[in-house]
Amino acid sequence: MTTDRPAGEPTPDDARTAPTGPDTGSGSGPAGDRAAGAEGVAGEGDDATAGSGGSGAKAGVGRSAAAEALAAAVRAVESGERSAASFFTEQSRPAAVPGAAGRANAPTGPGPTAGGSPSAGPAASGPGTGSGGPGAYGQGRSDAAHGLAGGGPVGAPGGPAAAGGSRRGLSGLPPTERQARSATVREVLGAGGAPEALADKVLDVFGDRAAQALREDPWQLLAVPGVRPEQADGFARALLGAECGPADERRARALVQWLLERAALEGHTALEPATLSSALAQRSVPDAEAALRTAIADGAVLVFRDALDAPGSGPMSASSSSAASEGDEENEEQPVRVLVGLDRYALAEESLADGLARLVNTFDPESGSASAPGVAAVRGADGEQQGADAQAAEGSATVSGPSAATAPSAADWRAAAEAAPSPSAAELISAVAGSGLVAHTGGEAARAEPAAMVAAARALGLRAYAAAHSEDGRQRLAAMFGTAASAGSAIGGPAPAAAGQHGASADEAPGGTTDSTTDGRTRESGEAAGDSGPSGGVDSEGGGPPEGAGRAAPGVGGAETAPSSAGGLGPAAVTVAGLLAGVEGPGRDAEGALAVDVLAVLDAPQLDVETAAMLVESLPDGARLVLSGDPGVLWSAGPGKVFADLLAARTCPQVASRTPDPGPIGELVSGIGIGELSQVDAPGKEVVIVPVRDAGEAVHRTVQLVADSVPRAIGVPADHTQVITPGHGGAAGTRALNAALKDRINPGPGRFGGFDPGDRVAYVPAPGRSLPGTVVSADAEGLHLDCAGAGVIIVPRDRVSETVRHGWALTAHQAAGMRWPAAVVVLPGDAVQALTRSWVYTAFSRGERHLSVVHGADQALPRAVAEVPVKERTTRLRTLLRSSAPPDG
Repeated sequence: MTTDRPAGEPTPDDARTAPTGPDTGSGSGPAGDRAAGAEGVAGEGDDATAGSGGSGAKAGVGRSAAAEALAAAVRAVESGERSAASFFTEQSRPAAVPGAAGRANAPTGPGPTAGGSPSAGPAASGPGTGSGGPGAYGQGRSDAAHGLAGGGPVGAPGGPAAAGGSRRGLSGLPPTERQARSATVREVLGAGGAPEALADKVLDVFGDRAAQALREDPWQLLAVPGVRPEQADGFARALLGAECGPADERRARALVQWLLERAALEGHTALEPATLSSALAQRSVPDAEAALRTAIADGAVLVFRDALDAPGSGPMSASSSSAASEGDEENEEQPVRVLVGLDRYALAEESLADGLARLVNTFDPESGSASAPGVAAVRGADGEQQGADAQAAEGSATVSGPSAATAPSAADWRAAAEAAPSPSAAELISAVAGSGLVAHTGGEAARAEPAAMVAAARALGLRAYAAAHSEDGRQRLAAMFGTAASAGSAIGGPAPAAAGQHGASADEAPGGTTDSTTDGRTRESGEAAGDSGPSGGVDSEGGGPPEGAGRAAPGVGGAETAPSSAGGLGPAAVTVAGLLAGVEGPGRDAEGALAVDVLAVLDAPQLDVETAAMLVESLPDGARLVLSGDPGVLWSAGPGKVFADLLAARTCPQVASRTPDPGPIGELVSGIGIGELSQVDAPGKEVVIVPVRDAGEAVHRTVQLVADSVPRAIGVPADHTQVITPGHGGAAGTRALNAALKDRINPGPGRFGGFDPGDRVAYVPAPGRSLPGTVVSADAEGLHLDCAGAGVIIVPRDRVSETVRHGWALTAHQAAGMRWPAAVVVLPGDAVQALTRSWVYTAFSRGERHLSVVHGADQALPRAVAEVPVKERTTRLRTLLRSSAPPDG
């Protein structure tokens, strides 16, 4: 490890800490919301609905019809009467399969609503802090959106096709009718002193009753992205006059929902009642606990009592629980955890847990392929498979995959494992042969193991695919598949990217690359397909991409070779976003399920709960799912910690790779993963430490490294070097660094919203999705961006300030799932509060050949690595998974 400092410069002083840290997009909860030891909201007299696994929605006296409907929906899920997926996915299933019949295990009744109240489930994500100060009134950027990682699919929180189907925008109306309704909303906004420019956002959230909703409850303005509580209070005072007060139930209800949406931006799917009560009290709600109880009774939020069962304990029905509890004091005193959440995330977690259990319960190792429509197994309330055996007697059979006579046998899988390129790959193949759900852990080098498994499954005649989080990850997967010379050949370790072929850099793509549109451009229109993610698939030899897939990503065409025995399957490597949107991969069958037998999802820690629920529900009964990833990296940008909860629940086989990441960077990162920050030998300057005294020097040295030192000493040009810093704000955040890097690398007047042709950018079409790209041009239509794998995207003028940032410097969340030849990690002294082991692990592992650390954090860096593993998130998934496990574990 080398320390790089110009000759003659003094040793830096101790790192200085600023009173406030930068925003990172990865906080553990709303600032100041947690109150240790506070009493919960639920009183002794409140009843909890018993259900599978001991979780239930709170039932209480005086509930509204909406609250009862929500509680009934959750009770139906927990009792086994309906699957959670039937509520969650019937609203959010991609539009690529219009008219598709409902799945056998997903009835098609109406999903739960919140009584038609627009405040009960706003589609958009909770407002972020913005950058415009208190007077910005929803017009500033949301750093919560820009600070998060990319890769979320259609329906990501706050996106144009928000999950849950609750977005009630009027984009389909004729322009004249929309303008008329917009005028009415503008009138209401003006009367309340709010900017009339918010009218379109208000219409998108509340639909055709927007004006009426705001007049009846002005605090519903908090559901509009970017609006903060003090602004909603001012709006309410202007409309209500003397009737407005801090004790108004409408205010408390809106604040509860806003706090939960804000918490979701920080990763939580629910919060403890004490946390919410404390936050309400800080915002001048007189009786916070009573206000929270009222919000629950009104159906604005749900409350859950999750039994803290031991791992492997099976689900217990309400009747069996009642019988067992008679005379059993120990059972009556079973500890529970009370949580409050929005129905959107509650149903997503229920759907995900139910879907994972479905894959386990419907898997048949003798079949090898997913069930066809009509033979999908149906599980009763006791979790037993009911439909497959009954329908088998009627002569049902599988289709679209291997027949029962040709499905891979146990001997076939053993032979595939014996031919695997490494012991860890062999172990993974063996685990997949015998289970419908497998968790696989490992670093960058371990990505070759799920790739080898997919290649082996394809050689056995199965429809197998591997999905990555980002286009860069997909291209790295494609390079691994490209090492397979023929069907059945083994996949070796990760192949180094050839010069000019590294998928992470958008600058390597030639200008003017087109996608599947006729004019070579993708217009940002707010439609599902337009925001779904990269559309490029890699053409396999002897044929183009499958029907509906985009063209090959630039610079990678022909890199992937699909085994000949899997003819017609198309490229094996896809992105999660492209797979769900239907522009990559096999497409969907008549029932709306993905036409796959085996799916390996890499970068699994980046799956948020809504994306994971949508993905799992899209898999057919009997399919095999492998969730693979590095447990040391940051969790998903969106709510949840899906992969961590799955590992902690221990309800499926887990395969830990024994393949280490090579080189000095791999050695350094491996030590960080176990809490040790040690010096490594880097004879080729693979790792360089650059001490700095303050943020100003950190910016200066970063620009020097990117523009001069790294290209000269390492041979990596500036456009292949990525800067990573903890947050957007601060003297050494992404804003300051990007401004300095632009002045040095691509100076210009910023003719279009601060951007010039050649600028590196990060395009964020929705919170949780970030696409690296380069500015091509600008005109009256908007800003033209060349995003690798997605062609040229046109961002409308009025969306540029909200969705596009300069991209020479990113946050670690934005960089997760991608790698560059060189990375420069900036650790200013005012960023110490943002540092955790997972943040350092993620940032330091983004460089393939070189890592420079601009270090001004002093002892905060080793302390974070040793003592602060992660910023915790409150979720319910681990409990739900444990409760769904069979009694024998």
